[in-house]
Amino acid sequence: MTACPEQAIRALIDQETAAWDTRNVEQLLELFHPDMVWAWPPSNEDHDPVTWQLHMGRFDRVRWGDEWRQLFSAHQLIHNRRQTVAIRVSEQGDAGFGVVDVDTLWRHRQTGEEQHWLGRATKLYVDLGEQWKMIDHVGLLVYEEG
Repeated sequence: MTACPEQAIRALIDQETAAWDTRNVEQLLELFHPDMVWAWPPSNEDHDPVTWQLHMGRFDRVRWGDEWRQLFSAHQLIHNRRQTVAIRVSEQGDAGFGVVDVDTLWRHRQTGEEQHWLGRATKLYVDLGEQWKMIDHVGLLVYEEG
C-alpha cells in the first residue's frame, strides 16, 4: 500500500493535467486502471445520471489512444486551467477521489469551432499495491455556489 494516498492521488491529477497540456497520449493512458470507465453528462448542467453516457466504453488502450490522437490532431489547445479542490481517501487508505475544477478550451484547426470542457470532475482512484490508477471519472458538471 502506498505510504501517502493523498500525495499519490495529487500526483496523478498533476500528471493528467500535464498530459493534456502537452497532448501526450501515452502519459494519459498510463493513468488508467484496466477497468476504467468514464461517465460523461450530455452537458455540464445535466446532473441527473440517467442522462449520462459512456462514449468510450471500458478502457481500451488502443481505442482511447486513437480518440485522443484524433482530438489533438484536429484541435488546438487554447487553455487548460485545472484546480484540485479536494482529495478524499477511504478509511482503509486503498481508494480515494479527487475533485478537480476544469476549464479546458479546444479550437478546431479547420472550422474554428470551440469545444469547451468546463465544470467539476470527480476522479476515483484505487491503490494497486505498487501504484495508484484512475478507475472512474464523473463529470464535468457545473454546480451553483453555496
